[in-house]
Amino acid sequence: MPFLDTPIEGLKIFEPQVWKDDRGYFYEAFNQQRFEEAGITVPFVQDNQARSTRGVLRGLHYQVGDMAQAKLVRVLEGEVLDMVVDIRPGSATYGKWFSLRLSAENKRQLFVPRGFAHGYLVLSPTAEFFYKCDNFYSKAHEGGILFNDAELGIDWEFDLNEVILSEKDKVQPAFGEHRPVW
Repeated sequence: MPFLDTPIEGLKIFEPQVWKDDRGYFYEAFNQQRFEEAGITVPFVQDNQARSTRGVLRGLHYQVGDMAQAKLVRVLEGEVLDMVVDIRPGSATYGKWFSLRLSAENKRQLFVPRGFAHGYLVLSPTAEFFYKCDNFYSKAHEGGILFNDAELGIDWEFDLNEVILSEKDKVQPAFGEHRPVW
């Protein structure tokens, strides 16, 4: 199976098999049957894509309640440091973060279950980030956590004085003051 477990329960890395020849390459980015065999049974209902430049940091975002979202994330162009924080109350890894470099070259994907704050930082000159969601976007259900929260101590592998943030991401609440996911 092309799925790798992570130290955080439910969080899975998908490494597709890639067939290459002199014409280029082919791979299955998503096959519902294979994902279900790996225990990922969420029905994806929305695809999103963003293009950003080096140093753009988007996150840490999530949705709450009935509008919580699971995501399957990947990079179509460039490279990002993808970041998740477990915010599931009662989880053995509550408040723990996990990062993974996703790139067009490595073709890895990360399945992020509901109950995680998610973000990414662009490491290449530009990056196209693509993700599937199992629930629709709802502004009324948005939540966020400050990307450089001292308690979390996230290593973004980048000079944080050089990150480019939205106004919203500059003022997210600290971990522990964030909106409960459930």
